[in-house]
Amino acid sequence: MNTSSADTAGFEVPLHRSLTEPILLGGAPRTVAIANGTLAAAVGLGLQLWLPGMVLWIVGHSLAVWGARLDAQFMAVFARHIKHRQLLDV
Repeated sequence: MNTSSADTAGFEVPLHRSLTEPILLGGAPRTVAIANGTLAAAVGLGLQLWLPGMVLWIVGHSLAVWGARLDAQFMAVFARHIKHRQLLDV
């Protein structure tokens, strides 16, 4: 009997890389990048505050990229954290 960890015939499934990797735009999660860009565009174009809009976009995108490097699912974890009730109110 072969006890090596080699692939066993019939028990191998090809898995496309896109099923295991998160969808990122510029290194940030897609939904965060779109929301951040929309907010920065509203400030920059809508309110005609160009510099604060650019600063908001750069800082927001940088934080999203940093969070995605630590954990690709950080927004799902954060949303779950917000919904979670605190059991020990101090």
